[in-house]
Amino acid sequence: MEFEAEIWKSEGVGGWHFVTVPPDLGFQIKAESGFGVPGWGMIKVRVTINGTGVETSIFPDKKSGSYLLPLKADVRKAARLAAGDTIRVRLEIIA
Repeated sequence: MEFEAEIWKSEGVGGWHFVTVPPDLGFQIKAESGFGVPGWGMIKVRVTINGTGVETSIFPDKKSGSYLLPLKADVRKAARLAAGDTIRVRLEIIA
């Protein structure tokens, strides 16, 4: 799956950076994962952003009805990204 989204930072000291997966893709992800993901509903994924690939997890977001993709500092640094940037994300669910 591929999509474009804006990076945003959660409020507070040391806030995390995220990308919200578009709701239509969120529904597709839920369907492919069987709607019955154990734990907190986190799903393991492989993402590529600006040529930088990483394995991580996405997790459900009640506000958007989709998923949030956290962007760790090392990924942002390697891909030269900051809050407010619009990025293209390639996302693959890891079985």
